[in-house]
Parts: sequence; C-alpha cells; structure tokens
Amino acid sequence: MDTRFIDDLAQRLTQALPQGARDLQNDLEKNFRAVLQSSFAKLDLVTREEFEVQTQVLARTRSKLEALEKRVAEMENPASSESGEAGQ
Repeated sequence: MDTRFIDDLAQRLTQALPQGARDLQNDLEKNFRAVLQSSFAKLDLVTREEFEVQTQVLARTRSKLEALEKRVAEMENPASSESGEAGQ
C-alpha cells in the first residue's frame, strides 16, 4: 500500500477536526496513520498493477481452457466428426 495515500488520508482526517482538537494535531495524525496502516494491512489489498497482471493471466487461462474443452469434445465424439466426413 502506498504510504503517501495513508499520510494524505491522515492529514485530511486531522484537518477535518474542530479547531479545539487541532492542538492535538500531531498526536492525532500519528494515531490516524497507525490505525489506517493497520486496517489496510488486514485487508490484504493488491496494487492496480498486480490486478492488471492477474487479469491478463486469467484471460490467457480462459482462452486455453476453451481450446481444451473444444478438443475434449471432439475426442469424445469421434463418430460425429467421422460421419460428417463420410457423408461427403
């Protein structure tokens, strides 16, 4: 996870606090950052790049599966492909 995102989010949360609470800004920002990092770590998120790579792998796998299913269907029904050829 990008720490800049967490830092930015912690700053935004701190800035959204009422003026009286801003005196505690540094402490609150550190606490926000720690809570956010812990929460995001538990989510087991992936980057956009990792997601795109897996999407491409899935597309290739799906294509190979379709080709194999077609071959299996042809092998299971040899009579149907032979009868089509014999009738010609």
